[in-house]
Amino acid sequence: MSTPVSSPSVRLLLCDDHAVVRAGLRALLSSADGIEVVGEAGDGEEALAMAARLKPDVVLMDLQLGDGMDGVTATRRLTSGGAAGPRVLVLTMFDTDADITRAVAAGATGYLLKAERPDELFTAIRHAAAGRTALSAPVADRLLAQLRSPRPALSEREHEILGQLARGLGNREIARALFISEATVKTHLGRIYTKLGVETRAGAVAVAKERRLLA
Repeated sequence: MSTPVSSPSVRLLLCDDHAVVRAGLRALLSSADGIEVVGEAGDGEEALAMAARLKPDVVLMDLQLGDGMDGVTATRRLTSGGAAGPRVLVLTMFDTDADITRAVAAGATGYLLKAERPDELFTAIRHAAAGRTALSAPVADRLLAQLRSPRPALSEREHEILGQLARGLGNREIARALFISEATVKTHLGRIYTKLGVETRAGAVAVAKERRLLA
C-alpha cells in the first residue's frame, strides 16, 4: 500500500509596517497546516528584496506601509514578472472602492479585510497560492456594485482639472491656468471625487493613473 504524498507547504512572506501585527499573524499562521511563513517585511522595498531572495508562493500585503513604498506599488512590482513572481494577497483594514480598484488593477490575486476569521484567511492563502481569486464578502459585494453601476465618464473639463491636479497645482493655480473661478474648480473636484470613488486629491490622481485617465 503506497503512502500518500503530501503537498508542499505554501511559502508565505508577510508585509506589514506594524511589528506587533506581523508577530500576531506569524503566531496565527503557525497553527495552520500547509502554510510556512518564510519571512517578514516592514515596508514595500523590503518586501521586494525579500521576495527576490526567498521566492515565496504568496505575499500577504498590507496597503498602508508608512512613509515608504505603499502596498499597491509593491504589489505591482511583485506581479510584474507574471507567473514567475509570487501571488499577492492584500490583507488590510481599508475597503474603499479606490483601495480595492487600485489593488486589483496592480495585480493582487485577492483582497481580504483584517476582520476575517482565521480559517477564512488560511483558505484564502491556499487559494491565492493556487492562482484562485480570494475576496472578503464585503469586498466582493463592492466590486459587483461597481460593475453593476459603473461611474459616469469624466467630462473634458474634469479631465483638464485632473491633469492640473496631477501636476501638483492647488485650486487657485488651477483656476488661473484654466481661466475659471476657484469655486468652479471646487465644484468640478467634488464631481471628480464622486466619479472616481475617492475622497482626496492624492486618491484622485492615484486612481486616474491606474485607469490611464491622464494623458
